[in-house]
Amino acid sequence: MSAGPEHDVRDRRESWEVVEVVERFQGRVVGVRSDRVRMPGSDGAEVVTRDVVTHPGSVGIVAVDDRDRILLIRQYRHPAGYLLWEVPAGLRDVPGEPLRALAERELLEEAGHRAAEWHTLVDIFSSPGMCDERIRVFLARGLTEVPADEIDFERVHEEADMPAVWVPLEEAVARVFRGDVHNPLAVTGILAVHAARATGYRHLRSADAPEG
Repeated sequence: MSAGPEHDVRDRRESWEVVEVVERFQGRVVGVRSDRVRMPGSDGAEVVTRDVVTHPGSVGIVAVDDRDRILLIRQYRHPAGYLLWEVPAGLRDVPGEPLRALAERELLEEAGHRAAEWHTLVDIFSSPGMCDERIRVFLARGLTEVPADEIDFERVHEEADMPAVWVPLEEAVARVFRGDVHNPLAVTGILAVHAARATGYRHLRSADAPEG
């Protein structure tokens, strides 16, 4: 098996020629466009249409306390038709806001906690075959609970009633494999932090590491 650079297992940026863009829809958060993309290796003759869901991006926070428990919150997700157990998360909806600052804000607003230690856990695309959403998942430790009257944020709509639970890490992993937890950030975060803990968190990047 070749070990040459063509098999270097690192994702890299690539941009094929787009000959036409048609904007189909723009909603409050997501949009839809159709790109006409020229296929390489076809002598420029083959142009195909690829529909793209545009998304501002988001962050997720895996908060782990000193007893190796993960903080999960439950939220109603209308498109799926489920109440899902999730990790705190939020949209990249403030232009120029550093991702760590966004994660700190979301952990405080959604879960009422601050963290003294932050690391990058994983970077993912939510559904790269159809959507450009990028997600950075952080690991937050050294947690301190913040009294509700000190948080300047009003939870409304789906966020108005979000129960929170602390789940032992091993139990959280078991629930992923039993099919009890479906949210992709929760599944990714639970399994990633379980793997990271096995190596003493030695291989994690800094919270401010650049996105690839």
